[in-house]
Amino acid sequence: MTDEHNLLLRMRGNKMILFGSIVLLITIFCGTFAGFIVPFSPYYQVLENKLKPPLWRNQAHRIHLLGTDHLGRDVLSRIIYGIRVSLLIGILAVAISAIFGIILGLISGYYGGIFDDVIMRIADVQLAIPLILLAISVIVVLGSSIKVLILVIGFTQWMAYARMVRGETLSLREKDFVTSAHAVGASDLRIVARYIFPNTLSSVMVLITLNMATVIVLEAGLSFLGLGIQPPEPSLGTMLSESKNYLNRAWWLSTFPGVTIMTIIMGINLFGDGLRDVLDPRLENY
Repeated sequence: MTDEHNLLLRMRGNKMILFGSIVLLITIFCGTFAGFIVPFSPYYQVLENKLKPPLWRNQAHRIHLLGTDHLGRDVLSRIIYGIRVSLLIGILAVAISAIFGIILGLISGYYGGIFDDVIMRIADVQLAIPLILLAISVIVVLGSSIKVLILVIGFTQWMAYARMVRGETLSLREKDFVTSAHAVGASDLRIVARYIFPNTLSSVMVLITLNMATVIVLEAGLSFLGLGIQPPEPSLGTMLSESKNYLNRAWWLSTFPGVTIMTIIMGINLFGDGLRDVLDPRLENY
């Protein structure tokens, strides 16, 4: 039985991975096919239909499963489009931070010396600044747009990848297979790409999964503060911000976007925790 087959069996038997996978698949499906599955346009306003409760039927006898908002827009349709926005920002921001952090971590851990000192001190300085305040400062200067939001979040999350990859690289560069590669004249680039980086992938994959949840929460928080996705573009954070004036009159405006964010984050975290348990070689009772 191959190692890959054993890994698949352990993943199938892990309930956290199972639940997280279901949530992730639903999230990816909604984000990918949002334009085809929404019952109404998320932008279409009908003021006479504003603040209608869940399961309300409009004049055309079409049902609004989650009700309408203060401008008469369908809440379910806006949530589905909000999931697409969160997924897009999450994937691209995590990709930027992971690539940037991994490269710096490999350089810092493999070469050490001045490279290690400079990169780690920059990481320490950035970690000392609250991420939300740093993101707010940059967005205020550069303006708010999806591109700026992706870049800001991406370049405020790289430190965790750099520190983790650096630590593993410091250990791996002393291993016999790296010493043997040096002995046969392998270049530094080949050693890092062929022998060191692949051995950090399991930890990187777990960190990417867990970091996705952090990015989605950060995007929702910035949108809630008015510094993220701007109306009328649907965003889960923007929907929460718009609902704060109607908490007593329309509970569904805050409840459903909030539950959506909570479910996505819980699913991602459970998937990441389960993946960590499966990939950890120190665990024997899986």
